[in-house]
Amino acid sequence: MRTRLLTILILSLSLFTSGCVYQAALSQGNLLDQEDIDQVEVGMTRGQVRFLLGTPMIDDPFHENRWDYVYYLRLGRDKSSFKRWISIYFDGDNVSEINRDQELSADL
Repeated sequence: MRTRLLTILILSLSLFTSGCVYQAALSQGNLLDQEDIDQVEVGMTRGQVRFLLGTPMIDDPFHENRWDYVYYLRLGRDKSSFKRWISIYFDGDNVSEINRDQELSADL
């Protein structure tokens, strides 16, 4: 009887404590300041954009005229709390278009 009670106690404790596993925050991509993003303008060179925002997260060799800056933050088990996606298009060496605050997939 005592071993059965002890077994039930150990199993119930292991069941309750298994749900309390810590999950660290997951941060991926380029963390960009809004001030730096606001400074990017049409007509800037690639070097100027790289100086302000850093190396793009996605530098697609098939689309050399486009740089994508993506940032994703997930805290623990919660859904992502912060997402940002900015695309910068170039015509030659100069910025031709800036797409700010695009929507990332909701299931990230």
